[in-house]
Amino acid sequence: MWSPATVRLLVFIGFYVSFLAVGAFVFSAIEAPEEAARVRELKDLRQDFLDGHTCVRDDSMENFIKEVLSASNRGVSAAKNVSGEPNWSFGQSLFFACTVITTIGYGHVTPLSQEGKLFCMLYALFGIPLTLVLLTALVDRLMIPTTKYLHFLNSRLGHLYPPFTIRLLHFGTILGTLIFLFLLLPAAMFTYLEPEWNYMDSLYYCFISLTTIGLGDYIPGDAPDQKYRPLYKLMITGYLVLGLVCVMLTLSIYYDIRQLNFGVLFMLENDETRSIDPEKMHLQEPGTNRTKYTNEKDSPTSLEDTTPIHGIS
Repeated sequence: MWSPATVRLLVFIGFYVSFLAVGAFVFSAIEAPEEAARVRELKDLRQDFLDGHTCVRDDSMENFIKEVLSASNRGVSAAKNVSGEPNWSFGQSLFFACTVITTIGYGHVTPLSQEGKLFCMLYALFGIPLTLVLLTALVDRLMIPTTKYLHFLNSRLGHLYPPFTIRLLHFGTILGTLIFLFLLLPAAMFTYLEPEWNYMDSLYYCFISLTTIGLGDYIPGDAPDQKYRPLYKLMITGYLVLGLVCVMLTLSIYYDIRQLNFGVLFMLENDETRSIDPEKMHLQEPGTNRTKYTNEKDSPTSLEDTTPIHGIS
């Protein structure tokens, strides 16, 4: 007999597959006409070029295009600005290293040599765990002021609203602040600094980067004649690391709101401990904050405690 958690998981898998299918349908409906239009434009441009340069054979043109595309896919440009800063200068390499160990992985620049590919794998093997440790440690520190802010809200509003409402207010204000500081404001700055980006392009880049999707269709600092490119790349690297910390902080606060943490519905332990060991189940409650505090005053109250907090300094 399947447990209730397993049944819920199977239903969720069905919903997830349906969600993927809907996404595929919408993307196809939106992007397929645009792709077809771009293909027609390229075919017309190619034919116009061949008509204007009868000395160029069609097969030679095809081979040239293939070589250019192959080089472009490896991060080597054949445009006039190819004489600009190389992809593997220190500033560019630092940016690449950041995208590797943060798992953003834009893919616009990749190792060309066999030795570079091997080192990239080894570097990621050690660098990704180190990045997770760093991000976790920073989030652990940031949870202290955010928890104090929760205590402040409880002390001021605990007699007016239930704990769940206060937690939603706490989460909403922090989420709104981080969205402004790490999405909306940086997008405005990229719009100013990147000559070919509009605000939607910049906002799209910030979101795709901080969620570690990293499609690589927009890369800051690669415009021709980019001023102070190494410093610019260094600042972007810092932005990405800080942005990932804030994303993890937001997720940590979200998961601590038990009423919103739907993942526990699919855990087998949730069913087993409910009938076996109530105390163990209580210790595994998702609402218990993951951050360990050495100072008892800084520790957040349990979600099981519904008493408003008035006396916390």
